[in-house]
Amino acid sequence: MQKPIERAITIMWERHDERLSLDELASEAHLSRFYFSRLFRSTTGTSPGRFLTAIRLYQAKIFLRETDWSVTDIAYGVGYNSLGTFIGRFGRSVGISPARYRTMSKGGMPLLSGAKTDDVEPTGSILGRLTMPDLEVPGRVYVGLFDSPIVQGEPSGCTIVNGNGDFTMPEVPAGKWFLRAAAISLTPDLSARSRLPLAVGACDNLTITPGGTTKAELHLHRTKPFDLPILFALPELDTSQPGGVRRRNARVHAQLAG
Repeated sequence: MQKPIERAITIMWERHDERLSLDELASEAHLSRFYFSRLFRSTTGTSPGRFLTAIRLYQAKIFLRETDWSVTDIAYGVGYNSLGTFIGRFGRSVGISPARYRTMSKGGMPLLSGAKTDDVEPTGSILGRLTMPDLEVPGRVYVGLFDSPIVQGEPSGCTIVNGNGDFTMPEVPAGKWFLRAAAISLTPDLSARSRLPLAVGACDNLTITPGGTTKAELHLHRTKPFDLPILFALPELDTSQPGGVRRRNARVHAQLAG
């Protein structure tokens, strides 16, 4: 029963700028609204509405980096009819405002700042091992640390791993954490969908104790149609090239207009 869900996700990618309703998506999948919602969540791990939001914000990040369109135009161009709603959802998901994201991407300034800790807060560390599938193109792996299974906001810790191997994440606040990883292609491509992570991985419920070291295994798998787009603002900014915005603007303008 994955084919109906894959069809619905394809429609979300192709028509994310439209006001897609749950009833319409269920109809396109030839399923009842109730069964479609239940099957979608069991297949992807999230609701149809949240998946569509992730696609819209993922596309918005590309437009912010690669066009000089206003934030208002981009908001409407990815399917929002309220600028305030777009800015609020973008900030919650990415961790910074759309305007700040654009400024940082134009400057080529990475957001990698390590774990955010307080001087008096007890911390431990993570010693991880990362394994990934064979990929046809070169890439790098971004690992982010979050306080919930939902990937949103700026990570509390982060690192970059080049291929298989060990990594460390020091000064992690004590508590329960969730690791998320995305392997990003180093080959530029304008297509939003082709720029999804090549592979993704997760490690849940990591318990960090003060002064302790927690081991973590991250096994990445090739990105599937059902994987939610990664929303933290790390890979694009770290690899951005200043001066490339206007050169690509005309082509992306055509995408928004068409």
